[in-house]
Amino acid sequence: MVEADENVKAQWAKVENQYQRRADLIPNLVNTVKGYAAHEAGTLEAVVEARAKATQVTVDVENLTDENLKAYQEAQGELSQALGRLLAVTENYPDLKANENFRDLQAQLEGTENRIATERGRYSEMVAGYNAMIRKFPAVITAKIFGFDAKPQFEAETGAEKAPVVEF
Repeated sequence: MVEADENVKAQWAKVENQYQRRADLIPNLVNTVKGYAAHEAGTLEAVVEARAKATQVTVDVENLTDENLKAYQEAQGELSQALGRLLAVTENYPDLKANENFRDLQAQLEGTENRIATERGRYSEMVAGYNAMIRKFPAVITAKIFGFDAKPQFEAETGAEKAPVVEF
């Protein structure tokens, strides 16, 4: 049980690492866009504010509860939505899309989003194994005695069941 618990914690650290990587890339992306789309200040401010909020909401791996994970996931979801709006705005700026720095940053951000999805999937697998282990007899007795509680899973974001509308 200790080993499984430590594996869950290690995997959570990998999830957080990828979210931090995304947060680190955002200022460079925003600054690159600023030069081309200065009048899109509202969109840029929304990204900066969402990033600030997402980096303020942290989850202590020792206190990984459903509520804490939900708050963390909501803050990260707001950042994802703000980034989506920013990338949609950039479609109106052909010079920006041709900018090598912007293309590189966008590719890194897309890669990071994929890494986040991968690490979240691995976390979910680790949690499923751990939660199953501590619920089986006779391990359930030991788990209760030594305080091995179930770990929370990521849940789909609100509205994720609806496909986004794409208009040209």
